[in-house]
Amino acid sequence: MIHLTRRYRFSASHRLDSPALSALENAATYGKCNHPYGHGHDYVLEVRVGGALPGASGRVVSVPALDGLVEEQILSRLRHSNLSTEAGGFVSAAATTENLASGIARELRECWPEVFPGGLPRLESIRLHETPKNTIETSEPL
Repeated sequence: MIHLTRRYRFSASHRLDSPALSALENAATYGKCNHPYGHGHDYVLEVRVGGALPGASGRVVSVPALDGLVEEQILSRLRHSNLSTEAGGFVSAAATTENLASGIARELRECWPEVFPGGLPRLESIRLHETPKNTIETSEPL
């Protein structure tokens, strides 16, 4: 099994605020990240794929096909957006990086067979770096 991880960057803002919590609970849960005007990040998204090496190409994935999929389905929709108000389909609750990573994985999983029919390469994991201290990874079930 060969693995390839592709790295992408995008900038976006968000406010951590859950509709299920009171204003006091949101402030206690999210601290400064609950600021009414939000804040921004330069996110780094890593998409990891795996599969066998096909004989002729020697590549586990068509990089242009993967880049096109990620650009069209993910980056073009998230770049320079407010994740709390403009990330429909990605974040259904508080715009945490955990919810965003889960939404990105779901979106890629749904359109994966159209770009990569036959099940290979497999989408193995999504890593989303929010800050140098915060990285979220999801790998089940992709």
